[in-house]
Amino acid sequence: MVHVFPVRVYYEDTDLAGVVYYANYLRFIERARTEWARNAGIDQGRMRAEEGIVFAVRRVEADYLMPARFDDILEVRTQVTAAAGARLVLSQQIWRQADCLFQSAVTLVAMDASGRPRRIPAQLRAAAN
Repeated sequence: MVHVFPVRVYYEDTDLAGVVYYANYLRFIERARTEWARNAGIDQGRMRAEEGIVFAVRRVEADYLMPARFDDILEVRTQVTAAAGARLVLSQQIWRQADCLFQSAVTLVAMDASGRPRRIPAQLRAAAN
């Protein structure tokens, strides 16, 4: 299942040439991951408070294919590609209509407050499948 999150490019997202600054793509995909989890019924604040589990980005592979520009309407598409143990891998792409501008593979790890790996909760594993 692919989750779609809309993003509009604001002036603050761009450089002097009106092109989206490279680090902002990571902000866009972070927001989309939060909304993917929320859409799947995962309350990350509750998970932290009740189960002591938080997620951290372990790895990001990013390919910048085409520039996004000021006032573009984009879609961030998020899909789980793997979920096992404490690890969750997501494919995330940013599209402007029929053009893929950015693609990434993001590895998340579940951990406790001390940074030790924790098994991904069953509800999240179910949402990932």
